[in-house]
Amino acid sequence: MRKPRDYDAELKALTDKARQLKTRKTSQLGELVNATGADTLSAEVLAGALLDAATTTDAARKEAWRKSGAAFFSGEDKGSRAGTGSEPRSNLGSAAAEPGSAQLPLGKPGAA
Repeated sequence: MRKPRDYDAELKALTDKARQLKTRKTSQLGELVNATGADTLSAEVLAGALLDAATTTDAARKEAWRKSGAAFFSGEDKGSRAGTGSEPRSNLGSAAAEPGSAQLPLGKPGAA
């Protein structure tokens, strides 16, 4: 006879995994803010810039941002951003996978 599936345990495991992924994403976004030097901006300025980026429909502007971001991650901008340190940018977010890494308080608790 087959053993019945424990749907509650499976659901709990999936919920825990989703929570871990959300925590890692939040931490990595905070690390990105720090690595780009945007942590020197006020919360209002940073929020305004992100809102503008999220709502723009100008494809050329988005492509320019994409190219700038790609150059940042590949190290082609030669460290022109403040707070980047000597750590390779490709390692950004690696600390989020380490146990006990701090989660940065971004946004409202419980927000996506």
